[in-house]
Amino acid sequence: MRFDNALPYPPIHACEEDYVEALLEFVTTSEILQTLCGGVHILDFLTRDPDLFEAILQPEWRDWLRLFEISDILDLLMREDLGRLLQFYDGEPRSLNVHASHGLRTGSNGQWRDGPLPPKSLLLYILKVRGLSLDRSFKEADLASDIAQIRSLSRQIAIGMKPKKAHEVKNFAAFVDSLVSELSATNTHKITHLVDFGSGQNYLGRVLASPIYDRRVVAVESKEANINGAKDMDISAKLAKKAVVKRNKKAFRMQQNELQMVDDGETRSGKTQLAAPESVCHDCGILVDTRQTISTLEASSDRQGLGNIQYIEHVIMDGDLESVVSQLEANTTAQEEYSRSETQPNGSNALYSIRRDPRLMVISLHSCGNLVHHGLRSLLLNDAVKVVAMVGCCYNLVTERLGPPSYKLPTLRPAHPRLDRSSSTFDPHGFPMSERLASYKHHHGEGIRMNITARMMAVQAPQNWTAKDCEGFFTRHFFRALLQRVFMDIGVVEKPSPLDPDFGSGSPRGWSGGGQPIIIGSLRKSCYSSFVTYARGAVKKIEEDSEHGAIIKERMASLSDSDLLSYYEEFKHKKHELSLIWSLMAFSAGVMESVIVVDRWLWLKEQKEVSDCWVQTVFEYEQSPRNLVVVGIKK
Repeated sequence: MRFDNALPYPPIHACEEDYVEALLEFVTTSEILQTLCGGVHILDFLTRDPDLFEAILQPEWRDWLRLFEISDILDLLMREDLGRLLQFYDGEPRSLNVHASHGLRTGSNGQWRDGPLPPKSLLLYILKVRGLSLDRSFKEADLASDIAQIRSLSRQIAIGMKPKKAHEVKNFAAFVDSLVSELSATNTHKITHLVDFGSGQNYLGRVLASPIYDRRVVAVESKEANINGAKDMDISAKLAKKAVVKRNKKAFRMQQNELQMVDDGETRSGKTQLAAPESVCHDCGILVDTRQTISTLEASSDRQGLGNIQYIEHVIMDGDLESVVSQLEANTTAQEEYSRSETQPNGSNALYSIRRDPRLMVISLHSCGNLVHHGLRSLLLNDAVKVVAMVGCCYNLVTERLGPPSYKLPTLRPAHPRLDRSSSTFDPHGFPMSERLASYKHHHGEGIRMNITARMMAVQAPQNWTAKDCEGFFTRHFFRALLQRVFMDIGVVEKPSPLDPDFGSGSPRGWSGGGQPIIIGSLRKSCYSSFVTYARGAVKKIEEDSEHGAIIKERMASLSDSDLLSYYEEFKHKKHELSLIWSLMAFSAGVMESVIVVDRWLWLKEQKEVSDCWVQTVFEYEQSPRNLVVVGIKK
């Protein structure tokens, strides 16, 4: 399964080390990258003088960008062949097709799309970002036979999956199974269990435990509701039997009457009785609770496969899986083990080996925040864990190792001196994981930091934006930025602090405005029909905010609809400029995602216990942009 390169870097780099060094140098020296990725926030767009478009872009970029529609700019950033444009500046043919698509409308005679050529400095910046962003193309041919098998059973096994989830699961399951088989064939590790970190509804585990792969899956999930829902889906997918309850009817009715009396009494006292799955013991007639936090699926009688699923309710705080392994051993039956027995060199079967020496592969499909870090560290913290394969997402939820945390939601801000002190401590589980990034020296100091704004931008997927998508979220961003200007004018928020180039990665809080950020979130679709309806809807939503609600309601009451309309008319021409800035931010953030993924790979590479580690794509970017898996194999 491992490709020739340990990282999917663009071919312009000679090797992994050449790519990593170029990546780290760029993120620590490029002022425009640092400004676009973490140095500014869209809330500040109209509250500065000059505004962000004027403040952070050089004049030749601004003058040229204003001439074109946003669709043209997105094509230039991500799809245009830059070599064909750069040759007009130096007169020499170039071959610089880094992540570019061919056949686009590149002009001739020094023109581009019926307008002037892009500035050379802009083209070189775009080329640099492309050349340092990991290649996200997916080679489906390597998994074609397995994918075909999964598709043939999609109606049964893929129950509850939307097309995106089905695409992710079928491809990642094929990858996991292929890797396990390869490790077994080469006698590297004979994996006995797949441990799914944060299994949720267990879509991935259900496919891996199905007759297609017959794998033994341990689904680790913190929420009981998700576990119960997953068990129901197992039954619907015919991977488990629905429990048949035999009751002593007379005893059962007596128990039901007694429970009803208790329930009525608690209801009158204001309490709520939560229902639990119930059955009556056939022998004694006693009502019992059949709900279990940990259970192993029983194969249906018509199923020939040997795979199974064991659910474990566990809150993952770090990579220590001792409690999970102990429950795994306690709930693995001799009958189940013998069903997968294999002859050992000494003549014994695998029963003793699997029960006493489980060999785990920790997997996860789109683990949020630090969960990927915990999964990778489990390789070192647990003797039983032999392999890890983690696909991450939600980088905004990753904590920060090298400095105080940055916050998005006011409720996450500390309000108590003790909490304030604890929030200033460095989180050892956060970014960066590797010592290479933590100790990297640059002109801002030591260590590579990434605030929440940069990490939030890293989850954007501008390559997948449609015209409809752009119109929707550019309108939302513009309305929010304009409302922030209104808030500043009426004295609700302070004017943002000046841009500080010494920050390097921008404000540690993720934005540069004064005081707490005002979080509005999503509104009803009708609120986005005009700025007036948006402003009224937003104010109504935040009226209950304990810190800002009263003053916002009071001061916004003094503004009429015509006042708000005047704001819109004054600034509406800035929407296009805001869209341009946001597009540049999202495009540039591809480098920041690459830094996060490379950091995780570097951490594995630094561990003496790890024999091999790599990063590769496991599904189509168009279907699911967070498509990179980080793999580590223990010696």
